Amino acid sequence: MTASPAPLPARTGALLLAGGRGSRMGGQVKPLLELDGRTLLRRAVDAVRGCAPVTVVAPVLDAGLDGVVWVREEPPFGGPAAGVVAAVEAWRGDTEPAWTLLLACDLVRPDAVVALLGESAVPLGSDADGVCLVDGEGRPQWLAGLYRTAALVRAALALPDAGQGASLRALLGDLAITRVPAPSDTVADIDTWQDLDEARLRAVEEES
Repeated sequence: MTASPAPLPARTGALLLAGGRGSRMGGQVKPLLELDGRTLLRRAVDAVRGCAPVTVVAPVLDAGLDGVVWVREEPPFGGPAAGVVAAVEAWRGDTEPAWTLLLACDLVRPDAVVALLGESAVPLGSDADGVCLVDGEGRPQWLAGLYRTAALVRAALALPDAGQGASLRALLGDLAITRVPAPSDTVADIDTWQDLDEARLRAVEEES
């Protein structure tokens, strides 16, 4: 089921992290796994259509994706915080949007994540740095968030070693971020082959 689109703030860009090792799946390139006829990467890119720029932090995994800029942290596999640092560095200047959608590319329902973030951003005050979703156990899902780009840039520049080896909590934990509880199926991701099997089964059930 596709979520109804929700309005995002004006001048929103998207930053999609897709460069992990897939170690829990034997080194599988997770963004290229297929779910309901599309790769996870394409599902994420489709979910952020209308955002500009759209940057994917990864080696070029799909040269046929239109409107996507590819960025890689250096050295590779420096972790998600390093990926964010590399991306916002590439954005600085004329292309920097006011807001940034920060998403993992292994989300089962990226469209639902974007819709909920759009709804949650409506009441944000001017002093808020953004909003992120929280899972059923109360853990912030930093890679299901919408952040003011200026705050994201400040946080990125404050990390030593360009964020190499740093956690997303180290990057984002000190920002004034509103945390919004989300249904478990909304923030579900694919970390294992069992996760993929369950996601495919749910997709078939929703279609029937």
